[in-house]
Amino acid sequence: MYYESSKDISEQFFFERLPAGTYVLEYPVYVSRKGEYSSGISTIQCLYAPEFVSHTQGERILVQE
Repeated sequence: MYYESSKDISEQFFFERLPAGTYVLEYPVYVSRKGEYSSGISTIQCLYAPEFVSHTQGERILVQE
């Protein structure tokens, strides 16, 4: 079970329980203009033990017509 919070510059997911493993989170994103965009980094962190944290590197996205 999870809660998703959408904001202008971020998409946040809050999980009640997340067992060890590999997960892929997908959500729709709409682009209104062509160009080059940066996806930013993704971070995951435990609320009760903040020393458990991990992040990904950002990516560049090229949108053509």
